[in-house]
Amino acid sequence: MATTIARQIPPTVGRRLAAWLHRRPAVRAAGLLAGPVGWLVVVYVGSLLILFLNAFWSRDAFSGATIYEPTLRNFAELLDDPYPGITARTVLMAALVTVTCAALALPVAYYMARVASPRIRNALVVAVIVPLWASYLIKVYSWRLILAEQGILNWALAPLGLRGPGFGDVAVWLVFTYLWLPYMILPVYAGLSRIPDSLFEASADLGARPWMTIRRIVLPLAMPAIVAGSIFTFSLTLGDYIAPATVSTTIFIGNAIFSNFGAGNFPLAAALSLVPLVIVLLYLLVARRLGAFEAL
Repeated sequence: MATTIARQIPPTVGRRLAAWLHRRPAVRAAGLLAGPVGWLVVVYVGSLLILFLNAFWSRDAFSGATIYEPTLRNFAELLDDPYPGITARTVLMAALVTVTCAALALPVAYYMARVASPRIRNALVVAVIVPLWASYLIKVYSWRLILAEQGILNWALAPLGLRGPGFGDVAVWLVFTYLWLPYMILPVYAGLSRIPDSLFEASADLGARPWMTIRRIVLPLAMPAIVAGSIFTFSLTLGDYIAPATVSTTIFIGNAIFSNFGAGNFPLAAALSLVPLVIVLLYLLVARRLGAFEAL
């Protein structure tokens, strides 16, 4: 009797909708992703579109007002001094920081992945991650105090008759290397952890020395992970302006963009902002060819 009555009760709208969605997994996935993807399109892609449009406007030299007429004047100005030199200097610094981080991260990550005991490995992972929780500004200003004329570095080197690099390009290189090193260590550590132990055993059975094993096995297999880490170190260095302004007077792309925004020259700042964006996009294409995305 109860079964007959239950069959006579029509299903509610909610139950019908649930049954309809159950038969259509693609619609369920689209519904779940609609909110985040919509937010990403509106906030991220929308802001990039506005930035792109601003780059084609111009600024009135007398009133400082923005002229909303398409022009290529800003891009032509980027070809004049000092912007080509600023771009080359920034790319060179980003490449130098990336190479330095890779050279420092590889032995640390190798020890963590292949040598250290589980307890030491976990402690090292925590030690690498903890600096990421600290404030960026605190870390940068700490380095300013270390590298200052009366800072702790000169105090420690004074008995040896030496002096620190002070403020300048070397200081920028040191600060960037310190800031972004964890972003290189973690992907390289993950990549080295995925190398099968059988490869090392086979290399040892064939009589290969440790350095040959590293050169012929470790480095080729770890290269995608190194390139994956370089995406972070290269792109973060390319757009940063706080660290260079704190420990140096040298102008990088980020500083030039910030100064133009501060001066109210929004069209030129927008055009200059597209330079690191294009460089990063080209770098990502190269990284993709090297298999970096699979190592992330």
